[in-house]
Amino acid sequence: MNPIRRLGLLGGGVIGAGWAARAVLNGIDAVICDPDPEAGRKVAEVIDNARRAWAGMTLAPLPRPGNWRIVRTPEAAVEAADFVQESLPEREEMKIHLLAQAERAMRDDVIIGSSTSGLLPTRLQSGLRHPGRFVVGHPFNPVYLMPLIEVCGGAATSAATKTQAAAFYRSLGMRPLILRKEIDGFIADRLMEALWREALWLIHDDVASAEEIDDAMRFGPGLRWAFMGTFLIYRIAGGEPGMRHFMAQFGPSLKWPWTKLMDVPELDDALLEKIVAQSDAQAGATGIREYERLRDQCLVAIMQALKTQDYAAGAVLAQHERALWSAQGRAAAAAEIAAPLRLFGGTVEPAWIDYNGHMTESRYLQVFSHASDAMLALIGAGTDYVARGHSYYTAETHIRHLHELPPGAAYDVTTQILGADTKRLHIWQVLHRTADAAPAATCEQMLLHVDAKAGKTCPALPEVQEKIDPILAAHAALQWPADAGRAIRRVPTP
Repeated sequence: MNPIRRLGLLGGGVIGAGWAARAVLNGIDAVICDPDPEAGRKVAEVIDNARRAWAGMTLAPLPRPGNWRIVRTPEAAVEAADFVQESLPEREEMKIHLLAQAERAMRDDVIIGSSTSGLLPTRLQSGLRHPGRFVVGHPFNPVYLMPLIEVCGGAATSAATKTQAAAFYRSLGMRPLILRKEIDGFIADRLMEALWREALWLIHDDVASAEEIDDAMRFGPGLRWAFMGTFLIYRIAGGEPGMRHFMAQFGPSLKWPWTKLMDVPELDDALLEKIVAQSDAQAGATGIREYERLRDQCLVAIMQALKTQDYAAGAVLAQHERALWSAQGRAAAAAEIAAPLRLFGGTVEPAWIDYNGHMTESRYLQVFSHASDAMLALIGAGTDYVARGHSYYTAETHIRHLHELPPGAAYDVTTQILGADTKRLHIWQVLHRTADAAPAATCEQMLLHVDAKAGKTCPALPEVQEKIDPILAAHAALQWPADAGRAIRRVPTP
C-alpha cells in the first residue's frame, strides 16, 4: 500500500469533520465533499477543538499539519486521494449511488472505507466496479480522539483490503478491531443498542429520568468499561476461581424475567417528547461547543491517566507517541550541523495564551524542551536510549524573554552546543518568530547524563559521544552568543 498523503472525504458532518481533524493533525491533507454552505466553518471549528484536545493529550511532536479544503462534488474529493472515507447520512441507496459515482473518478488501487454505524458492507459495495477494495471503518465520536475503529468487510472485500485499511487507521493513532463476520451494527453498536433499549423502557415506565440513567452509568460501570470491558470485569468478580465461579453464581440470573431487552417500547410522540424534555433539562443553558470541549478534556484526562499504566487506550496513545518521537528522530538525523541546529518549530496554540494575550511563560519552556528532545534524538539519546536506562537530565535553565508571541504565530528554534564532555551538555537555544526571524526568547541549559536506574550521573555511551563530537567541533567555529552565561543580577536594597 502506497503512503497515504491525501484523504478524500465524502461528507463533512460530525463524523466527516472528525476524520478531517484526525488526518490534518497527522500531517495528511484532507479534501472534503459537502454541499452545506456552512461546511467550511463547521469543519474549522471541529479541527480547532481537535487541535486544542491534542495539545493536552501528548507532548510528542505532531507532524506539520496537513491542508484541508471543501469541494462540492464527490469526484473533486477523490480524484487525487490515496484513501477515501465515506461519512454520508445512513441512507443505503444514497451511499451506494454516491460511492459508485466517486469510484469512477478515483484510482483503481485506492481503498474506500465507510463510516457507517450499521449498514452491511456487502450491500454498500454492490454498485462498485472494484468491490474488493471496499471496507467498513466504523469510528466513534469524536473521531479525532476515540481510538476504536471497527473494520468489517463484505462478501467481496479482500483480506488484503482489511489488513491495509487497518494499518492506515493504526497509523492515525487508532485501535482497529477487525470483525470475524459481517453483521448488522457490528459489535460496539449492538452492545450500546442493548443498553439503549433497556434505558428507553426505564424512562417509559417512569423508573428513572434521562439524567439519572446517565448518572448510573458515568459514576458506575462506565468507568470500569473504559479500561477492562465486560468479560474481564466479570472474571475478576468471580474471585480466585475466575469466570467459572462467576457464571455459576450469576449465570442463572439471565433467565430472570426482570429485563425488557427483547421487547422495545414504541417510540411514539409521548415517549419522544418525554426524552427530549428530560434531555433539555439535563443540558440546561450549556451550549454544544462547551459540552464538546468538556467531553474532550475528560477523554484527554482519562487517556493520559491510562497512559501512565501503559494500558487499554493509554497503551494505544503511548504506541502512537513512540511513533511520533521516532519520526522526529528521523527528521533530526538529516539536519545540517554546520549551523545552529534547526530541529523544531510550530505555531502558538490558542490554549497557550495568558491573560495578556500572548504565549504564557510555561509554554516557552515547553517549546525549548521539545527542541532539546529533538537535539537528543539527533545524537542518539532519544526514546529508545531512555528505554535502555540512560538519559540526559536538565540541571539548570535560564530563559530570557525578548518579544511577545501572539496566538497563531509561527516559530522555530535553533540549538547550538556550546560545550560538552562525557557527562555534560551545555546548549544555547533561540526561539525565533518565523515571519521575520526575530529572536523571541533564548534558553541556556546544562544537561547531565545519568544512569536512570542508579540515579546518578555517568558517562554517555560511546555511540552517543561519537555523534556529539562532530557537532561540537562544528559549533566551536560559530560565534559565541553574546548573552550566554548571563544571570539575574541582584537588585540593590534601597
